[in-house]
Amino acid sequence: MALSYRTQPGDIDHLIADDHAVVERQFQHLEAGRGNRRVLVDQISFELAAHAFSEEVVLYPIWPEIGMTDEHDDAEHEHQQIKELLVTLGRTEPGQPEFEQALTDLMEVVRHHVHDEEDEELPEFRAKAGPQRMAELGEQFLTNKRMAPTRPHPHAPAEGIAEKIAGMLAKPLDHVRDVLSGRQKELVTDASGLLDPQAQAIVDAHSSLGPLPFEILTPGEARKQPGPDAAVRKVMADRGIEGPEPVGSVEDLRIPDGAGGEQTLRVYTPSDPGVGPVPIIMWLHGGGWVLFDIDTYDASCRGLSNKTNAIIVSPDYRRAPEAVFPASHDDVLTAWTWVRENAQQLGGDPTRMAIGGESVGGTMAAATSLTLAANDQPVPLAQVCVYPLTTAEQFGESMTDAADARPLDRPLLSWMAMHAFQGTPEAATDPRIALLDWTPAQRASMPPTLVVTAERDVLRSQGQQFAQDLESAGVSTTHRHVEGVMHEFFGAAAVLDKAERAQRDAAEHFTRAFNSSHRA
Repeated sequence: MALSYRTQPGDIDHLIADDHAVVERQFQHLEAGRGNRRVLVDQISFELAAHAFSEEVVLYPIWPEIGMTDEHDDAEHEHQQIKELLVTLGRTEPGQPEFEQALTDLMEVVRHHVHDEEDEELPEFRAKAGPQRMAELGEQFLTNKRMAPTRPHPHAPAEGIAEKIAGMLAKPLDHVRDVLSGRQKELVTDASGLLDPQAQAIVDAHSSLGPLPFEILTPGEARKQPGPDAAVRKVMADRGIEGPEPVGSVEDLRIPDGAGGEQTLRVYTPSDPGVGPVPIIMWLHGGGWVLFDIDTYDASCRGLSNKTNAIIVSPDYRRAPEAVFPASHDDVLTAWTWVRENAQQLGGDPTRMAIGGESVGGTMAAATSLTLAANDQPVPLAQVCVYPLTTAEQFGESMTDAADARPLDRPLLSWMAMHAFQGTPEAATDPRIALLDWTPAQRASMPPTLVVTAERDVLRSQGQQFAQDLESAGVSTTHRHVEGVMHEFFGAAAVLDKAERAQRDAAEHFTRAFNSSHRA
């Protein structure tokens, strides 16, 4: 599922294509006989009901106005078929002949519908409406997905005011839990069957907390939802595992940010730092520059501190959309400079500093090294990029085969980019974001680098390409690919053996660099 032309992440046609990609991948799981068939169909039903509702409210009423009457009528007819099939799937069970026939029919109708929209109708609409209109409609599309009814109503009229479309008053999606017949706690799990059992337990635990999909919420609403750390804590509690992992001390300092204000810097001191100044690692949290904070990634910092006997510092940089690009990058660079200049008061060694992070934290780790090198300043001794975003483009196979992955699926990635680059579309091509566009000289300026990628992650392909690019440029590069795990797995070492191994890989990478510098 892919459009043949360029779009911005918040454009309505971009968002529609993301939804298509998710459903198509879920269809493929069903066809392959893997995963949880009931949960996959329930998730598909929710996605298609919200998607169809929003298209009917926002997009289709415009088509007759611009000469797309036949396209409008055809799309509405197919939506009606889809709704009727979803109702059948909701009242029958996998294995029953009626269920299986409805599922077969649904796949056929949806795939035909997607082909018509992506190959003919959406390109025609963009040409007639213009790119600015696509962005405006994209915002309306997401707003209406939040207001969509949560069950298909096949006997409702296929057009008209929102209440008539659904055959009921359009409830806010806050009420999803009340109308999904007890299945709402499986709404955001990964039902593909492709995760290993320990990883599956984590995504199941997250979904059991009842969050709505982040990508249909406003940033403020999304930040109130349980994050990946809450999922790990639930698994720990279920297994009687105590936490958090103890360290020597944890202290929050107030330091300058990149805009003349202040930010919090959390400082983790190891339990056994040894004699003399100790190395310092700056660890940068993820969340797409929009979600999450230093609390969310606390477990990663604790684990790395104990495994390296280094001081871990983690800046709570500004986030979008309140502070869009390059605010987060500026804060990280400012924090790095402050820590280097004040390392001794932290008990650290300013000559033995390294950097790393998860997701966009990994992006900013590399971007910080690049900026330091470009300004003829000392670069970190080593860097670790855990499933980093290295291009704003929808790059590689993982955008298709992990389109439906959780906790980061393709729609959420677009949602994050839409908010992170709001009003600054040029950010997508800035070298601090577009790491895959670096020149050979820029790549060669990197310190020894460890790149960690995860199988069930839309960012997998671009992380793998970044590692290959660095290695080709002569950088000492290690790539660790972890099968059967998802984006955000790294901080789950308390309940996920592969996360513990990945943290040890990161610690060993840092420690080698510190030891080599110490001997030199």
